[in-house]
Amino acid sequence: MNKAVLLGRLTHDPDSRTFDNGKQCAKFSIAVSRIGDGADFFNVVAFDKQASNVCRYLVKGSQVAVVGHIQTGSYEKDGVRRPTFDIIAENVEFIGSRQTSDTTPKQDESIDELKEVEDDDMPF
Repeated sequence: MNKAVLLGRLTHDPDSRTFDNGKQCAKFSIAVSRIGDGADFFNVVAFDKQASNVCRYLVKGSQVAVVGHIQTGSYEKDGVRRPTFDIIAENVEFIGSRQTSDTTPKQDESIDELKEVEDDDMPF
């Protein structure tokens, strides 16, 4: 069985492409936190209606849950064959955005404390 379930944040705005046959494709990558320290980065590809919605509603920092399967491939660069691993999305759930989830003050935080956080301090 080849099934991947990931929860993460977009590392950049989605890239969109429409093929000659009218099918739409959206490519984006997500950072998924590891248990403990660090993160893993996954390339995700969505098609058709999912691709349209991804491009319309998601931006860098948006939190998503992706269900799909892993597809392997390869390309050649400078005479060296390099492997690729993509998640082909079957379902993309919009969990939240960076703007709403990271800037909403907690009950004991003030707005002034939030203004002191620099963008460089944010992980995404």
